Amino acid sequence: MMGIRFETPSAAEADGEDGAGTDHAAYLERALLQAHALIESTVSLHRTRPVAPSAVARTRATLTGDTLEQLVKRARHSVCVALTDTGDFSEAVLALLATIPARAVVRVLCTAEAVGPVVTLSELPDRRVEVRVSESDLREILVVDGSVALVRAAGSAGDEAAVVNDVAAVRALELLFAGAWSRGTRLADHLQLSPRLRTELARNILERLRAGNTDEIAARELNVSLRTYRRHVADIMRELDANSRFQAGVRAVEFGLLAE
Repeated sequence: MMGIRFETPSAAEADGEDGAGTDHAAYLERALLQAHALIESTVSLHRTRPVAPSAVARTRATLTGDTLEQLVKRARHSVCVALTDTGDFSEAVLALLATIPARAVVRVLCTAEAVGPVVTLSELPDRRVEVRVSESDLREILVVDGSVALVRAAGSAGDEAAVVNDVAAVRALELLFAGAWSRGTRLADHLQLSPRLRTELARNILERLRAGNTDEIAARELNVSLRTYRRHVADIMRELDANSRFQAGVRAVEFGLLAE
């Protein structure tokens, strides 16, 4: 192995004849030297062997812009993005999405707070852009062609991001995005919600409907008459096209009026 051969003792050494002690010691010394040479050769081979690239690489926030540009430029078929705010990260992503080839499908899932800038992206001509709004607990990610992803670090600082190259890990992120996407509300539906559903009173009523409060208790807590409360409930159910109060609560979550 590796051009190194271990010598075996002579018959005299093995049988313990005269001088065997000296010969045996010499044999042990030669064997140890050969073993040492084998170990050194193995270590040297390991050191010169190319190291496989890491499946996950971290990048600081100062490098995120450059990293985003490199990833988005690779897009050929699809780009999936989840955005949770209107900060620098969102602005950089949206600006780059406007430059990708028109043939690529872009899916943007955002929170209600991030809808404003995203609306402009959805109006770009010759772009296959789909936008949905969600109030689910999203992690800001970018998945390109199902082969590479960028995951922004959680936390208020958000000073790091991880670039994921492992195919299995990217596929898992893509599936998580698909699940959140399926529960999101189409942007057009979100924008068409009646203004009365966005009032503080409507939100308070929806919260009490979801909590299962009785009309009497809810009306008392909101300091309105029972008749007025029930009229508001009927209006909200009609606006949400709900057949029951439970369904109204579900629709409120789907439309981003209530957090899950």
